Amino acid sequence: MRLHLALALATLTSSALTSSALTSGALISNAWADEVEDAHRQALQGRDSYWNCLAREYSPDHIKTMTAQDFTADIAAACPSERQNFRVTLMDYLSMQHPDAEAGAHLSTANRAIELAQKDIVTAFLRHKAAPN
Repeated sequence: MRLHLALALATLTSSALTSSALTSGALISNAWADEVEDAHRQALQGRDSYWNCLAREYSPDHIKTMTAQDFTADIAAACPSERQNFRVTLMDYLSMQHPDAEAGAHLSTANRAIELAQKDIVTAFLRHKAAPN
C-alpha cells in the first residue's frame, strides 16, 4: 500500500512539474512571439520613416535643377538618422528571426534594403527627368 501511495505521489508530482514546465514554456514562447512581432513592427516603422524622409528629398522644387549624379549623391547622404534607425531595427528583427545566421549577414541584408530604397528613389528621379514636360 505504501509503495502504491509513493508511486501515485511521484506520478502526481511529475505530472504537475511537467504541466508547470509546459505552461512556463508556452508563456516563454508567447512572450518571444510578442517580442518578435514588436521587432517586426519597429522595423516596418523604421522603413516607413526612412522612405518618407527620402520622399521629401524628391520634392519637385529640390530636384528641378539637379543632375542625376547630384541627386544620387544627395540621396546617398540624405536622412542619416532615419537610415540608421531602419538599419538597426531591421537587424534586430532579423537576428530574432534567424539567430544562427552568420554575424555579418543581417548587416548585409539591412544595407541591401537601404540600397534598394535609394535605388527606387533615384529611378523615379531619372524617369521624371526623362519625361517630356
